[in-house]
Amino acid sequence: MALGDLMESRFSQAVVSNHLDRYSSSRHSNLNPTVVVQDVVVDADRDRDRDSSSDSVAGVQSRESHSNMDREDSETVASSTSGAGNGNVVVTGIPATSMAYLPHNIVLTELRHDAFEACTPSGPAESGLVSKWRPKDRMKTGCVALVLCLNISVDPPDVIKISPCARMECWIDPFSMAPQKALETIGKTLSFQYERWQPKAKYKIQLDPTVEEVKKLCTTCRKYAKSERVLFHYNGHGVPKPTANGEIWFFNRSYTQYIPLPISDLDSWLKTPSIYVFDCSAAGMVVNAFIELQDWNPSSSSGASPRDCILLAACEAHETLPQSHEFPADVFTSCLTTPIKIALRWFCTRSLLHESLDYSLIDRIPGRQTDRKTLLGELNWIFTAVTDTIAWNVLPHDLFQRLFRQDLLVASLFRNFLLAERIMRSANCSPVSYPMLPPTHQHHMWDAWDMAAEICLSQLPTLLEDPNAEFQPSPFFTEQLTAFEVWLNHGSEHKKPPEQLPIVLQVLLSQCHRFRALVLLGRFLDMGPWAVDLALSVGIFPYVLKLLQTTTPELRQILVFIWTKILALDKSCQVDLVKDGGHTYFIRFLDSVEAYPEQRAMAAFVLTVIVDGHRKGQEACIEANLIHVCLKHLQGGSAPNDTQTEPLFLQWLCLCLGKLWEDFTEAQIIGLQSNAPTIFSLLLSEPQPEVRASAVFALGTLLDVGFDSSREVGDDERDDDEKVGAEISIVKSLLNIVSDGSPLVRAELAVALARFAFGHNRNLKSIAAAYWKPQPNSVLSSFPFTVRNSVSGYTTPTQLSQIGPLSRVGGDSQSATRDGRVSSSSPLATSSIMHGSPLSDDSSQHSDPGMLNDCITNGVVNHAKPRQLDNGLYTQCVSAMCTLAKDPSPRISSLGRRVLSIIGIEQVVTKSAKATTTGGLRVGESSTSSSSLAGLARSSSWFDMNGGNLPLTFRTPPVSPPRPSYMTGMRRVCSLEFRPHLMESGLADPLLGSHGVSGSSDRSFLPQSTIYNWSCSHFSKPLLTATDDTDEIAVKREERETIVFEQITKCQRSPGTNLYNPIARWDTRFESGARTSVLQPFSPIVVAADEGECIRIWNYEEATLLNSFNNHEYPDKGISKLCLVNELYESLLLVASSDGNVRIWKDYISRGKQKLVTAFSSIHGHRPGVRSVSAVVDWQQQSGYMYASGEISSTMVWDLDKEQLLTSIPLASDCTISALAASQVHGGQFAAGFVDGTVRLYDIRTPDGLVCVTRPHARRVERAGGIERVVGIGFQPGLDPAKIVSASQAGDIQFLDIRNQSDAYLTIDAHRGSLTALAIHRHAPLIASGSAKQLIKVFNLEGEQLGTIRYSPTFMAQKIGPVSCLAFHPYQILLAAGAADACVYIYADELSPPR
Repeated sequence: MALGDLMESRFSQAVVSNHLDRYSSSRHSNLNPTVVVQDVVVDADRDRDRDSSSDSVAGVQSRESHSNMDREDSETVASSTSGAGNGNVVVTGIPATSMAYLPHNIVLTELRHDAFEACTPSGPAESGLVSKWRPKDRMKTGCVALVLCLNISVDPPDVIKISPCARMECWIDPFSMAPQKALETIGKTLSFQYERWQPKAKYKIQLDPTVEEVKKLCTTCRKYAKSERVLFHYNGHGVPKPTANGEIWFFNRSYTQYIPLPISDLDSWLKTPSIYVFDCSAAGMVVNAFIELQDWNPSSSSGASPRDCILLAACEAHETLPQSHEFPADVFTSCLTTPIKIALRWFCTRSLLHESLDYSLIDRIPGRQTDRKTLLGELNWIFTAVTDTIAWNVLPHDLFQRLFRQDLLVASLFRNFLLAERIMRSANCSPVSYPMLPPTHQHHMWDAWDMAAEICLSQLPTLLEDPNAEFQPSPFFTEQLTAFEVWLNHGSEHKKPPEQLPIVLQVLLSQCHRFRALVLLGRFLDMGPWAVDLALSVGIFPYVLKLLQTTTPELRQILVFIWTKILALDKSCQVDLVKDGGHTYFIRFLDSVEAYPEQRAMAAFVLTVIVDGHRKGQEACIEANLIHVCLKHLQGGSAPNDTQTEPLFLQWLCLCLGKLWEDFTEAQIIGLQSNAPTIFSLLLSEPQPEVRASAVFALGTLLDVGFDSSREVGDDERDDDEKVGAEISIVKSLLNIVSDGSPLVRAELAVALARFAFGHNRNLKSIAAAYWKPQPNSVLSSFPFTVRNSVSGYTTPTQLSQIGPLSRVGGDSQSATRDGRVSSSSPLATSSIMHGSPLSDDSSQHSDPGMLNDCITNGVVNHAKPRQLDNGLYTQCVSAMCTLAKDPSPRISSLGRRVLSIIGIEQVVTKSAKATTTGGLRVGESSTSSSSLAGLARSSSWFDMNGGNLPLTFRTPPVSPPRPSYMTGMRRVCSLEFRPHLMESGLADPLLGSHGVSGSSDRSFLPQSTIYNWSCSHFSKPLLTATDDTDEIAVKREERETIVFEQITKCQRSPGTNLYNPIARWDTRFESGARTSVLQPFSPIVVAADEGECIRIWNYEEATLLNSFNNHEYPDKGISKLCLVNELYESLLLVASSDGNVRIWKDYISRGKQKLVTAFSSIHGHRPGVRSVSAVVDWQQQSGYMYASGEISSTMVWDLDKEQLLTSIPLASDCTISALAASQVHGGQFAAGFVDGTVRLYDIRTPDGLVCVTRPHARRVERAGGIERVVGIGFQPGLDPAKIVSASQAGDIQFLDIRNQSDAYLTIDAHRGSLTALAIHRHAPLIASGSAKQLIKVFNLEGEQLGTIRYSPTFMAQKIGPVSCLAFHPYQILLAAGAADACVYIYADELSPPR
């Protein structure tokens, strides 16, 4: 299978389908695949869905077409319904109420939603655990001392030889020539055999030496090797065995005596690092003595600790060397230096081939050991792979690293030592090593070696007879790769690791197997960081680094993938890549249009890691023109694969550029010259939050933090002007997204604004000072920093609506407000730009924030600095910072407060007892100027208390007059109060110093961006395979669908006449009564919330409280709505507060385990003069949209999948919405009830949004005493998009067919002027209404009253409290009623409702 095909199919299965899914759902946002139930018959689409491959692109396309068909079907059904009727419209024989939609889409389950608040993610690690795979310090054996004590023709006294006896030394018979010549020949041959393993070392030979000669040899070797390793090889076949004390024997000058040499002396001469080879009988004695020496004297003579000494000994202390003539006399040395020769000779005697092969043929094996295409080369290659594999599977990893990866010669000797153990154990001799190795002689990989050797040797006679015969390579590597592939199909992190990993490494050396090996290696690395760590510890790194020099096109994709996996684990590889010029490989790949965007995203990721905090990497990439390559693709160059549809690619291009010019002025200048700010500003409206956040990150890092102080007088002013212009455009772009729906984006915005505040500290402090300057004629009483009267949860200084025509700013007659407008020279004037201005309603909320800048003069503060920007822009920045400081997400609000503290504003939060509130002062009203200014104190002692650091902690203000229960104040801290000793330096703040110690230490105060680290985690997860839980989710969903179908059918057939059976009463212990509640669809659980934004979860079958938590720390107006998001899966709890802030929780049922998934302010802009937003919110699973409105002149439509404001639909009314309901069947449709009694139907797919309008409640005003406000509204069960039920406070419930706009076709007078709540069942023909007069009435769709509920399920049957909220179970006939007495009651149609 071609790599392109493999990668393409894998990617399209995993990555592409995800993005296609997401994009198909965004392009056809209201065409989501749905399942239609007709009675209990499920639409065939559902079964087809299940059969089609859910992971293939075809599957995605087929689902898309199905969803189109669904939509057409449903809409034809809907449009063919009859107009007005009695409420049970019949469509071609099927009641409209017998259908239900079950949306398939899920939102808010991405990586970014998993504990965004809880933790700061970490990107690729630079050191620590992950870099353990790197050999500590690569070593080299620089010098080899060969000491042969053979004394040929004289046997030592303690050896009795047998006959015939082993004679060969280095494959030479010493008796075949004169003793002296034989000795020299053996010495030269041994040297030659060692040189094959380490050709660059210095070799010194001593033949039959004296102790003095050995000492001189050792000291010379150490001197030459310096800090490199020295190898000491001792052949003691002509001297006695070592003594019990570990002494080895040499000769005196006249060869009349054997002289002992203690191992301690030898060690003191050779020092460390060293490796000893002892080839003599009882060699284990020396090892034992050496270990004792180590125990006695653990510190080395050279001072290096711990000692790096390695010993290889031919046999145990009590053993003698084998004398059988089938072995050479130096069998141990032969195994260590000529492994293939002795392995084959030993194997031949045991093989079936022993009759057709004799030893002479083995000596004539054709080829070179280094040429893998020859027989000898192939055998050597297989032998290396087998021994490496045995070692890796048997040895502890750190020991494997030390012995097999640190030093080439040591690695070769230990590989061959494994062979020595196998061969010599067959002769009852056990080689010994220090450090000791576990036994390996019976490892099953030796069988693979035997088989490979047999296959190769079977060709030997033919190859020798016919020199032109072609050598057939062994199937060894192919079979081992197949074994590895089998492991990949069945293995996992919790199983034994694949033993073929070292073989895969060896295979990379061969062109014929390389491609397959890389693909399998890629699959292995994809299993997780543990797999990458294993592969690196085997030693894969130098191989894949070397492969970057190849130009083979088919290897490019898989190599990029492998490097992605390596760098996702360990960032330190960036240094190696730049050193070897590897970055150019990835830049070329990034720029190649034929590669898939997902793969190019990986190349961008690799380059991002290369430049992350690595100056050499940044410089190398700038040289290679990376900035222009990235910007070209961000603009959507001429790519046939349409890169614009691949968010991952866009995201990593942004991050790559952001990291490239982070704190690197040269790159920033190139970026600004290349018009980067404009290119990025276009990405701020991308549908993917990760792309938007990455674009903000890139814009933020373009802001040069140390600009002010590093400019020298006399620098080119034109550059200055260009830079200032660029900064203005960057900041304007950033200010556009203060109200983005994704916390990820707003967090990056806070970090970017912090950088801006850092660079423009002085000017921003001046603007902030103008805000908080206490003045006698001050308009500050209307400012949100004093008393919280903000709308929309943003407390930006835009509330100028209370400034009367005569109020003055700072006593300056020029800036007095005329005709209710503030003159443009006032520092306050431009504050109304953000999020719509009270002066212009909210019609300006989509206008360019720079619009008003033209008319603003530098009227307040003017510093003669080249960097001074427009005051209007500074005002907007301060305003945006305050907005972030009040963000509903705790993490972002803390970031916002840090940004404010950079410009010298500290936040003061007080929460005083409600009892002290004077005269019923309502939140949002200021009693007097003095009380509201009490929190705005100049801080004089603050500097002393905080030791001169910036205010990270906020302390409460001094005792002040009683104030509302919740207040957030801001306190101005004098800009020079931080560092008084710097007043004379002329700097606005020491933070501006980019040189010197103080500058760098203060620099660390800036909040750090997290988007890069968040994004890195994507590549640590499996990319080629779908995650295991997708099947579980599908199974769970099917089970739930089955339950739902049964329950819906039951609902539709039930008359609901018994819905007064009380099954549970829950005293929530809320202080202010239950404000809103919701029933879980698949468990007996009810969730309720109160005015104080406390949320409690209760199991009504077991009558136990499961969890209780506060929506946020400073509740204000209570919760207006609870909704369940993804209710067919693991549902999330959407909590909408009355101030317009929306928070979505997961794991909310488990006590203390709740996590905030996302939080944002859903309402921006407000009407003049209003004090509270009174938000109304509803959620539509089908489309993934959330609708929000309140005291504003439009409805905001939020796409929760994109976490973005989709559109803002004008209400076309002067009144405000009091009730809102989204259709659960038709995506994009919602109905709204207004305070004046009108009802409007909207559809976001129509050009202006409004479908039609009617005013059913107005005519009843006279009778009801003027209470026409719509309290509840909802769509009738069934597919009809135009059938609505609306209830007003007056007590009348109107049944509307909105297409027949003239009249309601049915009216019920349910309650006289006291209706407080309305609930409409999603599938059953039931409606419930609640009254402040302590009763609930239940009706069917024909208007018949089915029952009245007055009493609670208690022993004394006391009356229920005034009803505050009602909620039906989505699929069962169950009603939850919340009352002002803080009780929630559950009523059922049957006494034991089904689970």
